[in-house]
Amino acid sequence: MDDVTLEVEIGFNDFKIDINDDIDKLHDGKDITFKEISAKEKYLVTYSKDNGSIVGWNVETGNEGPLKSEFRVTVTLGRNISSLNKICISDNKKLAIDNGNYLKIYDMMNNGQEIELDCHHATFDYRYFTFNLKDEFILYEINNGITLIYSTQANNNKWKCKRMYKIPKDFELISISKDDKLYLYKNNSIYVWDLVTEKSLKLISNEFRGEKIYKDSEKDFKQIINFSSDKKIICIRFSSKIYVFSIKFEIMIYSLDIGNIENIDDDDIYNYIYRIPLLLPLLNNSAIMNRYWEKCLDRLKKEGQEKLPDYIQTTVKYALGILDGHIWKIKLEEILSEFYSQDRKYNWYFNEYYVKYWDEYFGDDSMLTKKTCKSFGLVNVLVFGRYKQIKDNIHELFKEAINHKYKEEEESISNLIKWKIIIERRIFKLKVFKKNNDNWEEICTRVENMTISLLGIKLLDDPTKILILTTKGLFNYIYYEGEKYIALEYYYYMKINDKNVIQSEKVFSNLVLLPSPNYYSFKFCEGYIPDVKYSEDRFLSCGDELLAFGIKEHDIVLIDEIYEYCMKTFKISYTQFSIVLSIITSAMPLFNEYYPEFISKYSSDTTMIVDSLFFNIENNNDNLHLYSFQYLQVVNLTQFIWWYKYKIFLSKLSEKHPVILLNDVYDVFSIYFYIIEKFSNRTKTRTITFMNPYIKFVSYPQNYNWFLELIKPQPSPFAETISRDIYKTWNGETLINFKWNKYGKYYYSIIWIGFMSLLGCFTAAATIPHQYIDDEVRKKLLIATIVFGFVHLSFEVRQFIYNPIKWSRDFWNLFDLFAFLLPIYASIYWLQTNDKNIRLLSFSCLFLDIKFLLFFRVFESFGVYFAIMISVGKQVVSFLVVLFIIIISFAHAFYILLLPESNFSFDQYTNNNDPNNPWNLATAYYQVFGNGTVDSNPYMIQPPNGNTNMFVDFGTATFAMYKFLTGDSSALSNWTYKDDPSLAILIVLFSFLVVVYLMNLFIGLLNNAIEKDNDRVSYLMQKAEILAEIELFYLLPHQRRWDEWFPDVIYYYADVDKTRQKIKEMLEEKEWYTSNFPEIRKSLMRELNIHDDQNPDGQNPNDQNPQNPNPQYPNPNNQNLNNQNPSNQYLPIQNPPAQYPLVQNPSTQDFPDQNPPDQNPNNQ
Repeated sequence: MDDVTLEVEIGFNDFKIDINDDIDKLHDGKDITFKEISAKEKYLVTYSKDNGSIVGWNVETGNEGPLKSEFRVTVTLGRNISSLNKICISDNKKLAIDNGNYLKIYDMMNNGQEIELDCHHATFDYRYFTFNLKDEFILYEINNGITLIYSTQANNNKWKCKRMYKIPKDFELISISKDDKLYLYKNNSIYVWDLVTEKSLKLISNEFRGEKIYKDSEKDFKQIINFSSDKKIICIRFSSKIYVFSIKFEIMIYSLDIGNIENIDDDDIYNYIYRIPLLLPLLNNSAIMNRYWEKCLDRLKKEGQEKLPDYIQTTVKYALGILDGHIWKIKLEEILSEFYSQDRKYNWYFNEYYVKYWDEYFGDDSMLTKKTCKSFGLVNVLVFGRYKQIKDNIHELFKEAINHKYKEEEESISNLIKWKIIIERRIFKLKVFKKNNDNWEEICTRVENMTISLLGIKLLDDPTKILILTTKGLFNYIYYEGEKYIALEYYYYMKINDKNVIQSEKVFSNLVLLPSPNYYSFKFCEGYIPDVKYSEDRFLSCGDELLAFGIKEHDIVLIDEIYEYCMKTFKISYTQFSIVLSIITSAMPLFNEYYPEFISKYSSDTTMIVDSLFFNIENNNDNLHLYSFQYLQVVNLTQFIWWYKYKIFLSKLSEKHPVILLNDVYDVFSIYFYIIEKFSNRTKTRTITFMNPYIKFVSYPQNYNWFLELIKPQPSPFAETISRDIYKTWNGETLINFKWNKYGKYYYSIIWIGFMSLLGCFTAAATIPHQYIDDEVRKKLLIATIVFGFVHLSFEVRQFIYNPIKWSRDFWNLFDLFAFLLPIYASIYWLQTNDKNIRLLSFSCLFLDIKFLLFFRVFESFGVYFAIMISVGKQVVSFLVVLFIIIISFAHAFYILLLPESNFSFDQYTNNNDPNNPWNLATAYYQVFGNGTVDSNPYMIQPPNGNTNMFVDFGTATFAMYKFLTGDSSALSNWTYKDDPSLAILIVLFSFLVVVYLMNLFIGLLNNAIEKDNDRVSYLMQKAEILAEIELFYLLPHQRRWDEWFPDVIYYYADVDKTRQKIKEMLEEKEWYTSNFPEIRKSLMRELNIHDDQNPDGQNPNDQNPQNPNPQYPNPNNQNLNNQNPSNQYLPIQNPPAQYPLVQNPSTQDFPDQNPPDQNPNNQ
């Protein structure tokens, strides 16, 4: 393309563009103020405020050397404007310019044609804007806190807004990355929000600096921070330090102090620059990069240059600098490739934790990708995510196993080392040899006690790693040369035989990541346990499976070790290691079943904590106590773009026609909210923000089958764990509040409305008299009853299929079943027979009415009493069984005593001397003569019935005892007690033992049970069960994976005064110990002005060894925090010792040849 010059005047309404072919040196020799490169590094623009010129350069064209400028824009600034604020360019040559007052966009491929935005207003202050990798234009309007994303496909030179997001209040945008990430700042911390996945991550806080970042220094703070990221890694340069974060693990995995390079080894720099090219753009103007520019001189000499460029800027692919008034390009990947080839001394097999495939950055055909991968086979590692390299190797192993022959010994040799696998009886032995001259010298041995057969082995490109396929699953071992140690990197247990080889391979081929180790991985390979415990990356990846194994095996020592290590690790860095708490919370269902005391301990240890050393206290509305929220939740307002345009239209209209009723009020909607805001008497209350420690407790498994989830859904730890120890704290209550406000109240309302439809249709059909409703309408109501009834019944059936035992044990599930079945059956019976079964209708209405009442249990004022009734009923059910047996026993005694001895009939008078004959007990009328005598024969007898002598039948005898229990003794009043002492004795025994003693005892038990459960905890547990039911059976499978509804981390507000009162109560009850989290809790007590005079040290008396409660794990606080590799600085043991007994002296315990159920690949 020919060089052109575009002259643009910015700051006024008139813009003129003149095109000419005159091109001079770069900015006429003036200094460059700043420069920007496009997202895919195709174009570069430079700006000089000295002469107001912008020059565009094509980076991709040509070889190394000076770039050819493609356009020049001369900017004439307005009055009181000294420089442009920002410029950026897209990969399709769209130029955006901002001078602080105006934003202008030009299409440089179309002679500088100006482009308009359809959601733009002249008063908008665009603080940040950039082009992303999809050539979309992203900009942030600070006044409204709105981020807008425009499509750059112009229609009549106008870009259309396609997405819009609202930044939460109090968050300030620091930067927008080219890969759709927003970097925000609040309360001394930096967060990232991914616009694609709509997930947030807390990156950096004051902990890294050791001091607060005050608001009056925010401007300087933003100027010294830079970001570089992709889908897996985020790199931050903050002042002279660089931090690397793993998006998957949500932790910092590496830090580098580039301000003190004398203490940095060249190998470390090579390692991380080579493996993480994202670091390169952050090393501009650093001493590290200057160290290597001398090596660029030889390449420039080929172009006839003897000096280095100035203002060098590195990108992922290139190094760009100014030389003799032009931009010079150096292909950085070729330089790195040469450095790499020369530096063979570095051990490339270590620190694989951070390795990433080069072709993700340079492409499959790049020179560096071919050289590095061919020579050393770098792997794409985030522990179990290293599929990109080993997936083919796994496939080859299974392919060889199809026609396998069981082997007892096999070797694999590379140029560096040799592996030898030996199978001897119950011994699985691995040996590593190193070549010494022409001989192979044995340097390390590892033994596993397993009954196993070998199917095949495969060396990875890195010869220190080997894959081993056996009849008991897949092993991945790694050899650490420095420590002379063989570690089991990964083991997945599965039974493999001749019949299921192809099916077994699907476990690995159908998944994006390697499946996590299962229970039998630890059960059958004892040596895998220490390898997981003593490696942080393995522990973070499968620590939850290891903890579950320990609980199932009742290994209390292992449970304690994992619990204490997780808590200690979190204390070291609250921001970066809060994820380790998810290892504990994932095991809550198992803890609830086997060791509920750990739930109580965790709830006590983690109450009122934050993920930072500093507390956020602010003024909020008075109704926000225990209000839960996601700390960073950017709201997607795309569906309201039309409303945003409407407001812009009204704003422009008001400028032309200034007829406004109130300031900033343009329509009836705004008037309404304006009045509400002006006249509301909301008071402000000081609140403090806490983190809920139940990390990933509400999250559901991400791998699922949509249709299987409809039948039997996978539960979350929340749905499986309804524990009093969780909901007796604020943490449990805020979990309930978050779920209820997000989706619970909406779905509960829909369920309630659906039931009211069923209730209304059936009640109307059964209750309204015939003269007020015709048969056709009644039939329609009965049909609607059947439809609504089956809909509700289907959810009961799903609950039964999900867990039949749990469903059967819940009385209310049986009640619901009758409440739905009876109306359905009554309606069908009525429609089929045209017979109105009154008894069936009455019971149906009774169950439906009570079911309607049960819906009120979700409200606290009603729910507390329902919770009391349910929990008290569960506690006294055994007593009621005893009482029932006693009543049955007395009914049996009375039945034998008062049963008629002779035959009788209610229809024919029987005259005999049997005192129990109903005819003799019936009311008789005798004739009285004038002389006062009475006729001995009855003149008239009232015919007896079943109630005359209720003891002629055992059923009615039992009912008579129940009436006696309630105070009605009429069933026994027909006999003369003086003539029947046995009857009198039984009556006295029953009245004293049952009516007096047992019933008063029952009342006392009820009183104690009510006092025990007369609190909000039972209500919250009841509400948690309702929410769990909604999640599992009313939400769709994909809805249970929405991060907005089921986030990993939840925060909540707490009233400062109520927090102070709560802590004082916990201090009095000895439930608050500052030794658990000394920095956090002592800081909180200082903020709230609380003093603990009884326990000034805050020490928990239950701690056996407060300094180091776990002797096998060194105290993490004593670790060397200056270690250059932070991934190892928190490890309990950074490198397992070679003399570890499980390696050198394996246990002789024989594992039983158990036969666990075969793994179903479809369920992985």
